[in-house]
Amino acid sequence: MNDKKYMQRCLDLAKNGFGRVEPNPMVGAVIVHQNKIIGEGFHAQYGKPHAEVNAIASVRNKELLRNSTIYVSLEPCSHFGKTPPCASLIVSYQIPRVVIASKDPYHEVAGRGIELLQKNGIVVEIGLLDAQNRNLNKRFFTFIEKQRPYVILKWAQTADGFIDFIRTENTPIAPNWITNDFENQLVHKWRSTEMAIMVATETVLKDNPSLTTRHWFGNSPIRVVIDKDLKIDNSFNIFDTSAKTIIFNALKNEILNHLEFVAIDFAQSHQQIFKTILKELYVRKIQSVIVEGGSKLHQSVIESDLWDEARIFVGNKTFGKGIEAAQLPLQHSWQKKFDASTLFFYQK
Repeated sequence: MNDKKYMQRCLDLAKNGFGRVEPNPMVGAVIVHQNKIIGEGFHAQYGKPHAEVNAIASVRNKELLRNSTIYVSLEPCSHFGKTPPCASLIVSYQIPRVVIASKDPYHEVAGRGIELLQKNGIVVEIGLLDAQNRNLNKRFFTFIEKQRPYVILKWAQTADGFIDFIRTENTPIAPNWITNDFENQLVHKWRSTEMAIMVATETVLKDNPSLTTRHWFGNSPIRVVIDKDLKIDNSFNIFDTSAKTIIFNALKNEILNHLEFVAIDFAQSHQQIFKTILKELYVRKIQSVIVEGGSKLHQSVIESDLWDEARIFVGNKTFGKGIEAAQLPLQHSWQKKFDASTLFFYQK
């Protein structure tokens, strides 16, 4: 039996849940009888049936399950959450063999699903394509194991290293585009797959961004704004009703419909402030965040060493002088050329 092939199929299926299952992990399941796939499924949406449930439901002749193997990319759950425990379902159908890519680090599972299967005489094999599954679910594993969101840095800079020119009182409040519409659409696609997006005060005051997925299908991320002294008034786009907004400040705690003001201690170092913000996002079950700017925020995140990847567009434009982009301490992993810029991808 080609275990690796079937587990790879699990991972391919799991990808279909990208951007729709958070804060749950992406999971795929495949059921094989006599070297033939007789059922498969994936976790399609948060709060809906898990991969194992969908895979078992897809099997026409349930009698075959007694002589089958189920492959699943993450340890079957053993607790009642939004759905019943999958490990108990596997036991009830007397599936004799379970092959699992990764143990689930979530404290409600954490080996209990495996233990339940083994106590009921099921053969359990663990670790096949574990590294690939952990990479696919890097947001989930970071969130559970490090108790913070997965942090993605993103910005666009000119060929000479600036993210903005020097603005004056007469400069219009609007973005200063370095990339083109195609790259902007790609950024909106990224937004649709992450749970939150973060900016600081000056970015809002200069650009008045909406931080939504206007140019792509999908949900808009939760907007996270760092505004110590609440300088941003309600005429700016971040106060509209198109997405929930969390505003970290030094003055008040308050919830007003889609707005949440969270007071934190700004007397700390920049690095400690960001660590505090990540802790607050973790408590709110926000699994991933794109940090869009500005430059000071980016540099603070880099110096705190609390980031996981960076996506940087380097455009063909030059400014000569302006606001310098943050500096990353390592070389990029890969790059992709566009008409107006080159995308550099960094991963720690």
